[in-house]
Amino acid sequence: MTGIYVHIPFCKSRCIYCGFVSSTLGEAWQLSYMDALGKEMERRKDENGSTRARTIYIGGGTPSQLSPQAFEKLIELLCQNFQMDKDVEFTIEVNPDDITPAYVKMLRQSPVNRVSLGVQSLNDDILRHLHRRHTARQALKAIELLQEEGYQNISGDLIYGLPGQSVPMFQDDVKEILRTHIPHLSAYALQYEEGTPLWEMRQKGKTKEADEELSLTCYHRLIDLAVEAGMEHYEISNFACPGFRSRHNSSYWKGLPYLGLGAGAHSYDGNNTRKANTSDIMAYIAGGLETETEILTRNELYDERVMLSLRTCEGLSLEDVERDFGTAMRRHCEQQAEPHILRGNIKRTGENLCLTRSGLFISDGIITDLLA
Repeated sequence: MTGIYVHIPFCKSRCIYCGFVSSTLGEAWQLSYMDALGKEMERRKDENGSTRARTIYIGGGTPSQLSPQAFEKLIELLCQNFQMDKDVEFTIEVNPDDITPAYVKMLRQSPVNRVSLGVQSLNDDILRHLHRRHTARQALKAIELLQEEGYQNISGDLIYGLPGQSVPMFQDDVKEILRTHIPHLSAYALQYEEGTPLWEMRQKGKTKEADEELSLTCYHRLIDLAVEAGMEHYEISNFACPGFRSRHNSSYWKGLPYLGLGAGAHSYDGNNTRKANTSDIMAYIAGGLETETEILTRNELYDERVMLSLRTCEGLSLEDVERDFGTAMRRHCEQQAEPHILRGNIKRTGENLCLTRSGLFISDGIITDLLA
């Protein structure tokens, strides 16, 4: 089985922080994009040795900007090219202002059984500054509409370290979204991606990056509140009620194979090969499926194992390291981890290394130390 990721690059407007492959191309281009997706699916559907879909994730961009006709065509293409088990996790990313009763009813008639909602903030001033199209009220109403139509598997995204955001403001956002009883929450520190309007604003002194102490305090409060609400902190940026972890994203962290379709999408065969589609949307629509292929070396595979595993609550298995990379690499890993164990930033339980809570806040440095 394989995971399927489909990239939808259409947006009504661009948020100032977004570095993803996206465009404000109108509805007129959507069906042409579906045609290109159909051709790619036909060519690559069994690339990972199976057309059985373990998970399907429609991301973007803003997938909820697809017209009903384009959305119906996308579902038809996926059903034609891939076999979906009864328990397939089928996720779509949506913007709150796109969630209307009619839209949710359309979703319910499709195989989509999980919705990821881009809330980002529940402060209207901050949302306007980010060029988000929705209000806090619309975000909460969107969750309510999805729940009323029977959707239980809902995830909400928040961002901390936003311009003008204080710790109490972010804390209120977390409390408010937890009051909706959605079973999954993702929260990320704001990234200043080169080439985005936000990056340019910082370069020109028009906005200031949040200081590290504020971001760390926000992260502390996030963990406290989510755990108090009964969620497990199963990955650095992700929290879930029991049984509601993101199976699709978990496949990335476990190194399982996935097929990325659409402009800018990435794929991994589960062994040592990564592919990246062209990020030129118009070239993709025109049928120019250019892919960059990267063959990972043994050391690169080890580094990825360390980086991805230590993000999760299960941590890094030393037995697996020895099995897949040899005794010398295991010894290197243990030696590099030892100072962090002594400082209380890594906890060793049997054959597993896990970041402690203090280790989470300096995870980048710890992971760097353990690399090959």
